[in-house]
Amino acid sequence: FPGLADVSISQDIPVEGEITVPVGSQSPDDDYSTLDEPVKDTIMRDLKAVGKKFVHVMYPRKSSALLRDWDLWGPLVLCVSLALMLQGGSADSKDDGGPQFAEVFVIIWFGAVVITLNSKLLGGTISFFQSLCVLGYCVLPLTVAMLVCRLVLLAGAGTGSFVIRLIVVGAMFAWSTLASTAFLADSQPPNRKALVVYPIFLFYFVISWMILTFTPQ
Repeated sequence: FPGLADVSISQDIPVEGEITVPVGSQSPDDDYSTLDEPVKDTIMRDLKAVGKKFVHVMYPRKSSALLRDWDLWGPLVLCVSLALMLQGGSADSKDDGGPQFAEVFVIIWFGAVVITLNSKLLGGTISFFQSLCVLGYCVLPLTVAMLVCRLVLLAGAGTGSFVIRLIVVGAMFAWSTLASTAFLADSQPPNRKALVVYPIFLFYFVISWMILTFTPQ
């Protein structure tokens, strides 16, 4: 356009929108990226997060700690540990314990999916992976019960051994159920909590029954 060549821009006018400089003041912590941290720091941070969730399960209370920062590392570790302890015989024998290993995975993961779908159909606000996280982490007491039962069975199988295992499994079953319901209670409609708790009760009851009836071959 004629005449635009004679227009000069004052140097005092600030230039806005420069892509190399963030808008506004930011602290150095805001610019920190986990892509630049060492692998050791990443692993240690994840391990600490999993450990904190284990602590929340062992001391259950109404909290959103497991829902806020969910992960599936803890449930995977617990599932594998429980499946390995339920494995009845050696890999070279005919009864190699393979079905028990597969059954644990099917019961835990498929059962958690069914409970989540039931919760969503009843109007729950929890997401799919949050439910898997809570239900998986709350298997921790039953995994401890399985470890205690294996140690008790090393001393022999008898009436006394069965009574001890029954008490331990019963206590840990109640612990798992109460812990999971404490974390999931606030995400369910008040008038439908019983319909959500019942499948959770069956879920941990089946796992407890597998632990109680386990006998090494």
